[in-house]
Amino acid sequence: MSEGTRVDGGGVESLGVESLGGEVQAQLADARANIERLRVEVHKVIVGQDAVVDQILTAIVCRGHALVVGVPGLAKTLLISTLARTLSLGFSRVQFTPDLMPSDITGTEVIEEDKATGSRSLRFVKGPIFANVILADEINRTPPKTQAALLEAMQERQVTVGGVQHALPRPFFVLATQNPIEQEGTYPLPEAQLDRFMFEIKIGYPSEDEELAIVRRTTGGGLSQVEAVLSAEQIERVQELVRMMPTADHVIRYALRLVRATRVSEPLAPGAVRPKMVQQYVSWGAGPRASEYLILAAKARALLTGATHVTPEHVRDAAKPVLRHRVMLNFNAEADMVPSDAIIDALVKETPVESAGAGESRLMDAGLRK
Repeated sequence: MSEGTRVDGGGVESLGVESLGGEVQAQLADARANIERLRVEVHKVIVGQDAVVDQILTAIVCRGHALVVGVPGLAKTLLISTLARTLSLGFSRVQFTPDLMPSDITGTEVIEEDKATGSRSLRFVKGPIFANVILADEINRTPPKTQAALLEAMQERQVTVGGVQHALPRPFFVLATQNPIEQEGTYPLPEAQLDRFMFEIKIGYPSEDEELAIVRRTTGGGLSQVEAVLSAEQIERVQELVRMMPTADHVIRYALRLVRATRVSEPLAPGAVRPKMVQQYVSWGAGPRASEYLILAAKARALLTGATHVTPEHVRDAAKPVLRHRVMLNFNAEADMVPSDAIIDALVKETPVESAGAGESRLMDAGLRK
């Protein structure tokens, strides 16, 4: 049974936030209002990039991490530091370089002498990873052992130094960046480590009007100051509310069909058809983590947009950032210069949505009318 649903006397799941308690509905409304205020605060500093801001917020409220791909100078650092300020969270930036060591990120033990007794002991000095929001700038510039130290902390939410485990602050979110242009002297993240990132977010150049506004704002009299909107405790509550968003089984099955269609070496369910572009250009498909993140992201989108329940449209909105770094392309795709986004577009377009059952439709319609 989907989270946030209940079964009525006829054995049909009740869908929509109306199936949740009144207190939870009030908390959902409050969370949406706060998120809207947060967007307003962010745009006091950041011009445009609405989709990027929404995707980063979605990853945060899903307890996920994000990989941002974009050329230098597109305000990636400014965006994430501004978000950290609006969320009342600690922020650290780590510039990844070839000589960066794991202890430079996680921290290290130092010998400390007690001047009164002359005794010596080891004291752990925390590294920059002990913050709520981490910007891992140009993560592919550092060797794999340093990448692995960061990615282990992302997964376990803790670091181990000298056999002692140190818990990281909550909430904990890593935004890693990569430059798509320069590839010399880099250490590309392997597929298994890319899979740990919930989203791959592409950030592009601003429009002419947006760039005009950027130039006016940055060359004028002082930058706007943002106000804190949410505390760490409130963010954690929003993360809990995301998982409570009602999701019908036919929506979950739609997400599964999207993901399973990318696995070219696996047979499909009877009657299902794999898109031609997937057959032609994909060498390896997405794993079960993609299905989980699709539904989580869809739940977050439903909450952030004020929907009463998750719909297939919310799943489609999350398809590109969830799948683009999990669908491995073959040589044919490189030769024909077919990007992963084009394949995902074809996948979404050609994968049918299963109709909701009569009971589901009736209850969803009733929920929307309330």
